[in-house]
Amino acid sequence: MGRKPRTLRFDAFELDCDNRQLRRHGRVIELGSRYFDALALLVTRRGELVTKQAFMDAVWQGIPVTDEALTQCIRTLRRALGDDAANPRFIATVPKHGYRFVAAEPRSAGARARPRVSQLGGACALTGLAAGAVAGLVYGMIAGTGGGGQVMILAAMIGALGLIAGSGLGAGMAAAIAWRGRADAWVVAGTAMGGLCVGALGNLLGREGVALLSGVPIANVTGPFEGAVIGTATGLVAWVALAGGGRLAVLSVSVVSGLAAAGLIFLSGGTLLAGSLQALQHGLSGFRLDVAKIGFLAGEPGLTRTALGWTLAIESQIFIFAIAGGLLVVRRRLIEPDRS
Repeated sequence: MGRKPRTLRFDAFELDCDNRQLRRHGRVIELGSRYFDALALLVTRRGELVTKQAFMDAVWQGIPVTDEALTQCIRTLRRALGDDAANPRFIATVPKHGYRFVAAEPRSAGARARPRVSQLGGACALTGLAAGAVAGLVYGMIAGTGGGGQVMILAAMIGALGLIAGSGLGAGMAAAIAWRGRADAWVVAGTAMGGLCVGALGNLLGREGVALLSGVPIANVTGPFEGAVIGTATGLVAWVALAGGGRLAVLSVSVVSGLAAAGLIFLSGGTLLAGSLQALQHGLSGFRLDVAKIGFLAGEPGLTRTALGWTLAIESQIFIFAIAGGLLVVRRRLIEPDRS
């Protein structure tokens, strides 16, 4: 049986001494060989004073260097860790003597994950709300027949649906990360499960709720299948974003997964927002939206099958791009090193 790799942990960082890598949430931060040795010395002697001579002996191993070399080493380490010499979280200066590593050892992988996953869930909820409000506003202006008040009400209602959808996806995403302690392929499964649950809830409210209140059964509204598909597409984007993928990679995956999700829903006969509004218009008398106008913008004589395909593509892309943007904001604040 092989020896367990020696890994030193602090805050969101892992110092893999066997593989000589510094990682933050799984993302490798490049360090020169001597700088890595200096950081390992500091972390190993956490809380102790490490003198200049100790650095010279352990890092430079007797090679004559100036004090400036050590100063530059510490400056580089602070930059890599996002630390501030004036208000240190990791490396504190002991004037005229040396340096001390002051970061406490993390309590557990779960404790490290909680602040991050809570902000992920919040980001997904807020961006879902924003995407839903935008969609409701646009559809209200295009198809509304009751004036500006109706447009605002529709934007608020669909914004609330987006909030619920984003919260469900964010909860599944956060649960997977909290369980695994990192962003990996299980994020996709967790987000898909969150989407499935939200889709099932939305279907129940859209069909059974309306039927209960009006006595009219409504068919062909968004359900668990569509929720799971959108959840899977969003989970792929989250995996790439939170595992450290570049912004271009996140953008590319958002486009491809959004179009793939829309295509799968379209081919299966499913629907998202526009199709659900069409089902409500057909099932409820006095429904004050003329959804055929949405199809007119696509050059169709109404909300035809072709027009529905276009709305599926646009709606999925708006929602997934919104979530991707929120994840990138969270990543910049919590995963990427502070550049200040």
